Amino acid sequence: MGIAHTINEKVFRQIHGNSLVYNTCWEDPRCDRRLLGLNENSRVVMLTSAGCNALDYLLDGPAEVHCVDINPRQNALLHLKIALLQHTDHATLFQFMGHGVAPQARDVFHEAIRPRLPDLYSANFWERNLHYFSTKGLRKSFYWHGSSGTVAWIIRKWLLSRPEAARLTHRLLESQSVEEQLEWYEQLEPLFLNRFVQWLVQQHLVQSMLGVPKSQQHLAAAIFPDGLFGYIRQCLRHVFTRLPMSDNYFWKLYFFGRYELDCCPNYLRPEHFATLAGRADRIGTHNGSLSDFLSKHPGQYTHFVLLDHQDWLAARRRRPALEEEWRLIFENAAPGAKVLFRTASFEPNFLPAFVRERVRFDLDAAAWSQANDRVGTYAGTWVGTM
Repeated sequence: MGIAHTINEKVFRQIHGNSLVYNTCWEDPRCDRRLLGLNENSRVVMLTSAGCNALDYLLDGPAEVHCVDINPRQNALLHLKIALLQHTDHATLFQFMGHGVAPQARDVFHEAIRPRLPDLYSANFWERNLHYFSTKGLRKSFYWHGSSGTVAWIIRKWLLSRPEAARLTHRLLESQSVEEQLEWYEQLEPLFLNRFVQWLVQQHLVQSMLGVPKSQQHLAAAIFPDGLFGYIRQCLRHVFTRLPMSDNYFWKLYFFGRYELDCCPNYLRPEHFATLAGRADRIGTHNGSLSDFLSKHPGQYTHFVLLDHQDWLAARRRRPALEEEWRLIFENAAPGAKVLFRTASFEPNFLPAFVRERVRFDLDAAAWSQANDRVGTYAGTWVGTM
């Protein structure tokens, strides 16, 4: 047990220490913004992920958004998006981050982007990885690069190699009603969720590439008798048979490898380009843990967006880090501050007792979010007031 745990930890650290893991955010900002109620007085602390949602939050006009990530590649991606917003035009931004392909990426990078990136790490990272946006090679989209993008590309190739499964997937994703979706998904599920996929999605390497640590895998597996695969099957059925696909840019992206103008994150919509370019300076980025940030930058913050990070610290061996993080959150929380996180567990029983005593969770708001979240891969959404 000890050896297996050590190996799993090393695999996860190796991937997260050497890869861009998330090339897009995997939380629905439409739900976030309703739950958070941001305004001009908001001072937000959040985990960066791919930076899409930090930009989305700017549409509500918060005073500050502090993006924190232990993986500097995630902040490098946000730096690239901000530079594209502030120093190019919408067409160029959409080439890079909408189509995921930019034939003139090297010229644009050297003329408009590299001189404006805030640190040498980001500049060097993108210098080495401009091929992510190339039209050459097997993976002809930025969104099929990075560790999560690689998994998406592999599953897509597998689907396309099976004509009937590929046909049904196209039909499903292009459906115009939930009724259509149900019809196509009922036919697709037995073809897609076969023994190979069952085996694949339960491999620790694959889950690590998707950014899912062992502690979160255990939380998800504990919910259903058939373990992690049962959790995944339930999530897919919820997304594809209950929520409209017409505006679900999350799942469409990983099959088609690109966004469309009428189905994309808000930061890519032309009507928001000028607003976000003008407000992007309100975003600050910080490489390190959330506890590191709060220790070094004390303040009175109004919102804490923790994504699914609490699951990462749920394992018994990480309890001290979980408790330290929450103590620092309370020390740096403005009166009435809000906290938002998602979890692979139905109940956040892993939270320290002093957290459950001091945070009032809004169960109705969380239930609304859970029912309407277009990503649909978490068992619980929790928003609370301190």
